[in-house]
Amino acid sequence: MTGLNAILGTVIDWLQIPFRGLPPMIGVIVWSIPVSIFALWVFGKTSNQTKISAVKDKIAASLFEIRLFNDDLRAIAKAQWEIMGHVLRYQGLALVPMIFILPPLVLLMVQLHQFYGFRGFSPGESGLLRVELATTGGARPDLAIEVPEGLHLETPAIWIPSLDEFNWRLAADEPGDYELGFTLNGATTTKTVRVTDSVERLSPERPPKKFMDQLEWPSETPLPSDGAIQRISIAYPEATMAMLGWSWEWSFAWMVVFFVLTMVFAFALKKPMGVEL
Repeated sequence: MTGLNAILGTVIDWLQIPFRGLPPMIGVIVWSIPVSIFALWVFGKTSNQTKISAVKDKIAASLFEIRLFNDDLRAIAKAQWEIMGHVLRYQGLALVPMIFILPPLVLLMVQLHQFYGFRGFSPGESGLLRVELATTGGARPDLAIEVPEGLHLETPAIWIPSLDEFNWRLAADEPGDYELGFTLNGATTTKTVRVTDSVERLSPERPPKKFMDQLEWPSETPLPSDGAIQRISIAYPEATMAMLGWSWEWSFAWMVVFFVLTMVFAFALKKPMGVEL
């Protein structure tokens, strides 16, 4: 997973360069277009288009039957039952393409979430910094932290024995890319921090070397499985997504907008691409 994240990260970073100085919505709109084209192409290649068209015709016929015999309860009930069967059949036919569409889509969205799910700190802002350690038995270890100029700690280290973790309040002073250093048992571990107002890759967490953790947080190389430090996280502010006068401050708001736009573009392009949805 580490190698795949490195390759995908390099490609996505390069493709994201034009969107750095633009509102997040622009990037989300642009990304939704090729994704909808890709999904349509895969759907058309991997689905039984003839059967999908036939099932849709049967659903339409049942709906017409309900309208035509709207005073016959038995006919209406029969048509509704048939619609349920046709819908289940349609879902079964649509399931096969999703097997091919979802894996690359998930990998892409995880990468894009590092850009659009959060925003960098602004000077004067602060966030929670957490360092999770391997089991210590409650004894406070001698962990040293190195904070570069441009950042500072608002609070001293708070040790939470029940969680085996240290907490600090980390504050930003100047824009820039920084690297925190943590030394424990003679080994030093680093964590990146970004203070920026541009749409750039952020790394809210440097995860352990586990598949699901690496999948969720691909921006930095994972921590060694046998290391004393298991996880380092920084609470970046949630990103704000603005559209048509509406604004949402939520880390997953961009995903909602992305899915809506992808569906809109897919329905707009299905006829030109000759795909039956």
